[in-house]
Amino acid sequence: MRGLHKVNRRLADGSTRTHYYAWRGGPTITAAPGTTEFAAEFERLTASRDAAPIRQDTLQHLINEYQRNPAFTRLKPDTRSGYIRCIRRIETDFGTLPIKALSAPKVRGVFLDWRDRMGATEPRQADYRFAVLARILSWAYDRRIIPANPCERPGRLSSGSRAEIIWTEDQVAALLAAASPQVALATMLAVETGQRQRDVIRMTWTAYDGQALRLRQSKSGRSVIVPVTATLKAMLDAAPRRAVTICTTARGTSWTPDGFRTSFGKAKLAAEVEGVTFHDLRGTAVMRLARAGCTLPEIVAITGHSARGAAAILERHYLSADQRVSESAIAKLEQDRNANR
Repeated sequence: MRGLHKVNRRLADGSTRTHYYAWRGGPTITAAPGTTEFAAEFERLTASRDAAPIRQDTLQHLINEYQRNPAFTRLKPDTRSGYIRCIRRIETDFGTLPIKALSAPKVRGVFLDWRDRMGATEPRQADYRFAVLARILSWAYDRRIIPANPCERPGRLSSGSRAEIIWTEDQVAALLAAASPQVALATMLAVETGQRQRDVIRMTWTAYDGQALRLRQSKSGRSVIVPVTATLKAMLDAAPRRAVTICTTARGTSWTPDGFRTSFGKAKLAAEVEGVTFHDLRGTAVMRLARAGCTLPEIVAITGHSARGAAAILERHYLSADQRVSESAIAKLEQDRNANR
């Protein structure tokens, strides 16, 4: 990568850490070196290097400074990726906004109208983008770069929790029928193991011994061992081993998060599946395990939820709203009454 600059720094424990910059004196590259995310971030950061310099009295300058700060660079990779997607939209719509305009009484209304327009079709995404903008302005306000944060406490457009949203068996079947073998394998891994998208597409063949999958979850850091079902085992054993990762593209390369998200979205569209996301497969796995009679410790051993978190999910969202569970309870009650007559 032409112009890439790296600096080795010795840490207090005597080890050395390498920091990468888009160019000497340029912004830090936060993605792991050697990954597709690293290349994409380098390309994004260097794309505008030869463009006109960013004026320091604009929102774009604040955004750039925030992205160089530990408040951003220390975020987990998945969180940073999500922020970057939101930041791109913010830069497009408000990058040239003068910083002094943030003091205008009407600017809060401008930002809220922006959110509401997006929220007409994507309320959750609109809330997310607004929250990222609010986080950037909060960072600037804490440092007294701006006199106030016009985006604080905006309320939410979306309501409810995705924990109550699960895939039906018909939706899963439709998706698997419409998807490519590569997307279908990732979908089955998610619904049979209850893991997050990031962990699914990063599972390696070394984590699979023919009987179980062993992995450390990227978000929680928990280690889980998931014995594979007969259905999943058949798919894994038949899958070609063309890369380090189990899940690959049709070309045999490891998925990038954005690439998989796009392909999964196309498969959903082809299957005419609406109202659910890949992440909802995690909750679907919990529901399937609960319906099968698994205990709470058994469920969390597979999905990696905390016991408290899984109990709250089951109590508030899954079991309380599942007709089959309530029907089973009444059937058991009737059985007991008949046995004691």
